[in-house]
Amino acid sequence: MTHRHPYPHTDLQEVAHRNITAAQLLAALTRDPLPLLPVWAHVIAALDDIDTVIDEITGLRAELALIRHQRANLLAAVRATLAAHHDGDDDPLYYVRDELHAQMSGEGR
Repeated sequence: MTHRHPYPHTDLQEVAHRNITAAQLLAALTRDPLPLLPVWAHVIAALDDIDTVIDEITGLRAELALIRHQRANLLAAVRATLAAHHDGDDDPLYYVRDELHAQMSGEGR
């Protein structure tokens, strides 16, 4: 079963490329002494923040992927536990304990 993300990811490389282009255009505009030079400096400073935001989003996406993977593993363990209980297994909670131990020990599977 294919899992679709509820919110499509923005193409961060494209955002970075547009940011670089915009910064280059603004840098070219600030070469001439304009009365709006302080405004341009503010805009350029704001554009410089985009790289930091892109790095943060990239890290958050990786963290979210790991959390989704851990959640899927826990759900599978719960399903296995329920099936084992239904089948009369002596220790149906083994699957949940095993998965919790794996996640707590940092395996992160």
